[in-house]
Amino acid sequence: MMRRSAHALVLVLVASAGLAQGEPSVEVTVTKVEKGSLPRILTAYGTIEAGASARQSVTAPLSSTIGEIDVREGQQVAKDAPLLHLTPSPQAAASYAEARSALSVAKVLVERTHTLLGQHLATQQQLADAEKSQSGAAAALAALDAEGADGPHILRAPFDAIVTAIAARPGAIVAEGAALVDLARPSGLVLRAGVVPARASEIKPGDTASVTPLGAHQALAGNVLLRGAMVDPGTGLVPVEIALPANTVLPGEMAEAAITIGAVEGYVVPHQAILVDDRGNPYVVQAIDGAAKIVAVRILGTAKDKDVVEGPLNAAAPLVLTGNHQLQDGMKVRMADPQGKP
Repeated sequence: MMRRSAHALVLVLVASAGLAQGEPSVEVTVTKVEKGSLPRILTAYGTIEAGASARQSVTAPLSSTIGEIDVREGQQVAKDAPLLHLTPSPQAAASYAEARSALSVAKVLVERTHTLLGQHLATQQQLADAEKSQSGAAAALAALDAEGADGPHILRAPFDAIVTAIAARPGAIVAEGAALVDLARPSGLVLRAGVVPARASEIKPGDTASVTPLGAHQALAGNVLLRGAMVDPGTGLVPVEIALPANTVLPGEMAEAAITIGAVEGYVVPHQAILVDDRGNPYVVQAIDGAAKIVAVRILGTAKDKDVVEGPLNAAAPLVLTGNHQLQDGMKVRMADPQGKP
């Protein structure tokens, strides 16, 4: 009997203590609810390479034999730096000798025609024809001289460049116009990326982009130069070229591009304010008249640590940040000051 009385007394004391302390509440920090916008971001991945306007192939000016090669793939060279040595092929050397002989004969013909004209044995037209032949022969020889047919010569870099490919091999005989060395201007590098066809139409030339090379901690500012109008059969993606600041990246680097394709508007809330229920649906908690109010939302966009949401929020009621995961609908809340003290 005494045990039963003692147990009842404990229950009464506990209940009394609960009533004395009031209803339980959760300490929270809050922020204002604000309308605004965040950029819409489309992410693409690709490789750094030279843009079309920054590429140039150094070609053989005439049929030649490749001599010493002074550069290697991936090497950066200054303007006028030697690239490789060429020697005219036997055929080119023969053409040069023939051109020199033709000029010598043309000079003799002009001198002889002058003499005959003085003796009234030739006409002015014959002299003009002989001089024309001499001029043509001189021009042909000068062209071969310019191409290096007069002997061994060196091909040099036409501008500050990166050597991206070498097609020549020492001892090989190459035809006139054959590509020998591919060059790229360091100031003309682009990110060539790809996007899925369904999203490609959202990208336009001039769109800004934030490009982060693989392993880098700082992004580079760029802008879209080109958005392709067909799918690359090799990748199944639509190519996009993004211009990059000069001398900031290297050809062949992999990079990620965050392309800004517009903006999304709604309520801008900190990411930490978003919670997810048991069904995977997002919601936020507002503090209304000292009590928690759960509000279902839909996430429209995300950028860094903020989200844009839509839903039946009360624009005048604060949004709960810390402590929101402890709250259920209708629970009492008490505010903390900016230093976190109740």
